Amino acid sequence: MGVQGLTTFVEGNRNFLQDLRFRDSRLVIDGCSLYYRLYFHHGLDLQHGGDYDAFACLLTRFLSALAACKIQPYVVLDGGIDPSDKKFPTLRSRLQSKIREADSLSHGRNGSVLPILTRHVFIHVLTQRGVPLVQCSAEADWEIACLARQWNCPVLTNDSDFYVFDLPGGYLPLQYFQWTNLNGKACQRYISSRFYTTNNLCRWFGGLDRELLHLCAVINGNDYGALMEAETLLDLIDVGASGRGGGRGKGRASSSRIEGLLIWLSSFSSVAEALKEVSRLMCEGGRNKKGQKDELSSQLWAAMQEYNIKARSSLVHWFSEGKVAQRGNTCGLTQLPDCLSFAAAQGQLAPAVVDAWVMQRVLLMPQVENNRLASSHLSSKAIRQAIYGILLQGQDGTVHGRDGGAWLAAESGRGSGGRGRGGRGQVHTSAWSTGQAASVQAQGTPICVEEYDRLDLSLKKNLVEAQPPRTPVLLSELSQAPVALRLGVLFEVLAVKESALEPVPPHQRLVVAVTGFWLREVTPTPPQPLVQALVLSMVYGEVSFNNQPGNSHQHAVPRMNWAAERQVLSALGGKRVRPGERRRLDLGVAHSLSQWQACFWSALCLNQLLLMPLPQPQLSWVFSGTLVHGLYRALKAGWAAETLLPVGSVSGRLYSCLLEAVRDCSFKPNPSSLVSGRKRRGRGRGKRRGGGRVAQSGRRDAEELNNRFALLMSDEEFDH
Repeated sequence: MGVQGLTTFVEGNRNFLQDLRFRDSRLVIDGCSLYYRLYFHHGLDLQHGGDYDAFACLLTRFLSALAACKIQPYVVLDGGIDPSDKKFPTLRSRLQSKIREADSLSHGRNGSVLPILTRHVFIHVLTQRGVPLVQCSAEADWEIACLARQWNCPVLTNDSDFYVFDLPGGYLPLQYFQWTNLNGKACQRYISSRFYTTNNLCRWFGGLDRELLHLCAVINGNDYGALMEAETLLDLIDVGASGRGGGRGKGRASSSRIEGLLIWLSSFSSVAEALKEVSRLMCEGGRNKKGQKDELSSQLWAAMQEYNIKARSSLVHWFSEGKVAQRGNTCGLTQLPDCLSFAAAQGQLAPAVVDAWVMQRVLLMPQVENNRLASSHLSSKAIRQAIYGILLQGQDGTVHGRDGGAWLAAESGRGSGGRGRGGRGQVHTSAWSTGQAASVQAQGTPICVEEYDRLDLSLKKNLVEAQPPRTPVLLSELSQAPVALRLGVLFEVLAVKESALEPVPPHQRLVVAVTGFWLREVTPTPPQPLVQALVLSMVYGEVSFNNQPGNSHQHAVPRMNWAAERQVLSALGGKRVRPGERRRLDLGVAHSLSQWQACFWSALCLNQLLLMPLPQPQLSWVFSGTLVHGLYRALKAGWAAETLLPVGSVSGRLYSCLLEAVRDCSFKPNPSSLVSGRKRRGRGRGKRRGGGRVAQSGRRDAEELNNRFALLMSDEEFDH
């Protein structure tokens, strides 16, 4: 989670970083640091919901640069929230900050809010390109450091914790990794970077013991507020250090909090002596009772072990043999069915799903939207309720809290955060036995998951009831469940008929189903031009994907000449919102598209939990915010969608097919017809020619497109 001030201190001293020509090596990459860095530092869209196609292209260029220098990347990703809860206050504070940054972006000001699908796109691109990756059970720093130490190779990240880990292969800060400007001859390409090891820093402070460096990081870390406040300790150090030849008030002048602390710690002969003095100062300062001195030392020592990386890495087995080896028993992944543990390690089970399983708590990412309206995540609440129901449903069909406990809505309403009644979202077996939990469920008391989401501009905890689908599916039997059963669960939750998706290419069915769900469920109802703009962007993505160099076309619509459709890219792409435009963001459109992304994100999580009964969409090409916003402007200004697509073209036929399917999915079917129902709903629309697979071009197309969404609200009402 980082050490406050350490990056500034190290980068401000030229003796700590060395120049490096990096090539022909393994490289362990902190995946979360990488996708944040790539997205925020290369001019990609932040205001319109994100441009995932541009992000995917940028990531592909990064991987190509590594390959040109014979660098083999191994990507390690953070997983769920640390079950110890020590990091939760920091996470909650950061989430509140992102809510305010999203609001700033919505009004045309500065902010850095990662578009909600970025992580999914990142994993999808890495998987397609065959880059080895693993998603850890919780925070990945320790696992990354252990792996790099065992392989004696560098780590690429921007986390200040890596200025503390003792890495023989060193730490390459992302901000100095010049991958966009390769150097050297063709066979000797290298990336210029800067290189750090703890040796230089420890030498600078007279041979500082590395365990004392660990103590400095713990005292000054973001996650240590539960034990003490660093500022309070530093004030006490100023008073207590006068006789030790160190401290901020004596000896060499200190330029920072970190430097003052390191100078003081370097005056101790051992870490045990330093721990004893820190505990004494804290007790005498009134923060702890004198009898707690030993306990405080133990807590400090335990926290310092997070920087002890002498253990062998469990990730070596994953990268060499594909075996999941979890670190200790601090997470719930070891209790998940093997198929889901494996999916999680592959990055094919979202951390939010793991958090719901382990913690009964989920943090929902803010988006750029109209903050005067309800959070966009409210639109997809039903999907997440089904996820929670599947996760927490017991063998007997009732819904249980984790660890055999039950989380009671009535009880949880008394707390407001932290542990206990309002905290982790679970009551342990010491308070509730499995039998009691089942008894409570039988009495109708709901089992809930804590969701942290936006309310206006504040972070609010909501208790969301777990609701298993009517179709019975047990977590422990997922891997044996037929695809048809898992598909039926997905269709039931999204409330779409299988027959409505038959004309749609398999890899686009989830996107179309979600769009129908969104169109039916959200408030305010999206206008016709926005629905058309979304579908046009799907067509643009399909054409773009099928024209990518080296594309295997394994998911392409067969027997279609996609190369002849390139003019579509120019026609549609020309409507994209351009960087630097001063036109004010259309908040109505932004909010509606944030709702769509929230629905799509939740549906992706559900599809993953069900072991992907529908193929994974081409996530890089599903949505581009600047494109959809631009297309909506054009359609609203009077352009007809048909004029942007050549008459009789593949793209034109695909557009009609997808739009028709979205319309069919937007009508909620009877529960009994969700999977097996093949009969078309009446509603006076008549029969579809040719099995409904492709609408005819010409006047009939225009009439259908004009009347298709007649029941939707007008543009004026939507804008209001």
